[in-house]
Amino acid sequence: MDALDRLVPSDGMWARMAPHIIGEERSRGTSGRDNRMFVEGVLWIVRTGSPWRDLPEVFGDWNSVFRRFSRWSRKGVWHRIFEAMAGDPDCECLIVDSTVVRAHQHAAGARKGSEDQALGRSRGGLSTKIHLAVRGLGGPVRFIITAGQRGDCPQAYDLIDDLPAEIFLADTSYDSDKLRSVAGKGALAVIPNNPSRVRKHSLDKHLYAQRHLVECCFFKLKQFRRIATRYDKTARSYLAVITIAATVLWSR
Repeated sequence: MDALDRLVPSDGMWARMAPHIIGEERSRGTSGRDNRMFVEGVLWIVRTGSPWRDLPEVFGDWNSVFRRFSRWSRKGVWHRIFEAMAGDPDCECLIVDSTVVRAHQHAAGARKGSEDQALGRSRGGLSTKIHLAVRGLGGPVRFIITAGQRGDCPQAYDLIDDLPAEIFLADTSYDSDKLRSVAGKGALAVIPNNPSRVRKHSLDKHLYAQRHLVECCFFKLKQFRRIATRYDKTARSYLAVITIAATVLWSR
């Protein structure tokens, strides 16, 4: 395990996560007994971007780990852990942005149905877009995914809904009167003017400089290779991967 140490949760990180994991050591069956080994195996996959079949045997049978990961994704367990771990006391600033992630060819082919798999096709091939909101300390507080060709501004309403803030920061792609109005009900909207805008709004460049925090958060998230390239066929699984990485960022 020594060679894998840097790819699995430290004792300190696990101490923060463990209280929010379902089951405990006294629980009957494997659900309580091997929680840490299971989470370490999933995190190894998220960090390395490796196929599930390549999961080292030390973490157990790859198919059992994958099925349990899927079950936790379906039940919302990963998101519950993230919400319990995320805690930024700075409610002054809220920053939103998006990034496009190339989807590997293996990400295509999910069963057709009513569920949107957040995959789009353009000249660059298959892609998914991650829409992210961070707080003033740079920690991720909310994220959603869409097909890569989807616009940024329409997703911002869901990103900022019910999130208190005094200042709302975004780039030019979010410049719309409606969004400024929605954000302005509880926050100062700091958004550069679109060049086509007739009536210009003033811009506090000192405040706008803080927008780099969301770019830094994307940089940290993409250190997890299974986020930098999408391999998951379903939107639910890929969103779970993002959630796991975001939880780790709060655990550091």
